[in-house]
Amino acid sequence: MNKLYFLIIQVILINVLSLFPDFTERFYSNGLYLYISKSSRIIFGWIPFSVGDLCYTLLFFFIFRWIYKNRIGFFKNWKTNGLTILSFISILYFFFHFLWGLNYYRIPLHKKIGIEKEYTMEQLQNLTLKLIAKTNQLQLRIEKEQYKKVVFNYSEQQMYEIAPNGYANLPKPLSHIQYQHKSIKSSIFSLPLSYMGFGGYLNPFTNEAQVNYLKPKYTSPLTICHEMAHQTGIASESDCNFVGFIAASQNKDVYFQYSAYAFALNYCLYNLELFEEGSSKMYKVFINKGVLENFNENKTFWKHYHSWIDTFFEYIYDTFLKMNQQKDGMESYSKFVGLLINYDLKHQIIHAN
Repeated sequence: MNKLYFLIIQVILINVLSLFPDFTERFYSNGLYLYISKSSRIIFGWIPFSVGDLCYTLLFFFIFRWIYKNRIGFFKNWKTNGLTILSFISILYFFFHFLWGLNYYRIPLHKKIGIEKEYTMEQLQNLTLKLIAKTNQLQLRIEKEQYKKVVFNYSEQQMYEIAPNGYANLPKPLSHIQYQHKSIKSSIFSLPLSYMGFGGYLNPFTNEAQVNYLKPKYTSPLTICHEMAHQTGIASESDCNFVGFIAASQNKDVYFQYSAYAFALNYCLYNLELFEEGSSKMYKVFINKGVLENFNENKTFWKHYHSWIDTFFEYIYDTFLKMNQQKDGMESYSKFVGLLINYDLKHQIIHAN
């Protein structure tokens, strides 16, 4: 029963802590977590394969092994088995929050940099036009012809090496976000991740940024920078999309810039549809065919892997996010558009040269 009490105490403490984001910001996110994450990336970052994925593989093996060994008379021994499961959950719950999860309860990024999240349809339309101009410009710069989709010739490892450069160039309002000691890996679970609908994830126990290497390469720089934002202690998906966009767009590498602007443009078109169905069509005629080919390439990839599996995991992750201070769930990914609109209104960072 002590194991049950320990889990209950943890849940109560986490809920109390959620009421004091200033405390979490100061003593955990900008205190203890900095030492934890730095140590994790130093320990695991140099290893060429994903240690976290390997640990998950071993964990799943031992879980299924335990279930198999206890399958006979499982419910007859419900008390013993139940306490074993609670003990496992309690330990996992503790290490998840201690090593990374408490970042869900810190001060939201928009409050720290002094911008709003809300926006009007007119502001969204204006940003969409700016993003179209910039994305078209970058596509032409790379492929020289507007009908050609952008093709990445980088290897995954090359992109992992280039990505930190963008974090070194973050503008002043975001310069407090520091990234050191690279730990970015291709996930050995990339095929399962594709079926689950995930482009990448952060392993909270080893602080490794995991990237699905199967998805279209033009999307990878933004995904890498998004997962790196998680490594810096940003938990909110909308905040990570925003910081990931800024980091990729500030990278001197033109392919990273293209990935960032194509990503933001695609989300703006999506958000236009949320405002009014069919409202994005009039903007697509202004987008270079090569850019649209990239969008279609990404859409085709995810459609190929779409099944009840990704629907199920989307529901699970949506519930998980809502339980962890992200009331919009999966929709929080698209909420970064509001941050981008208001940040651009204040700092004028998006312009086609």
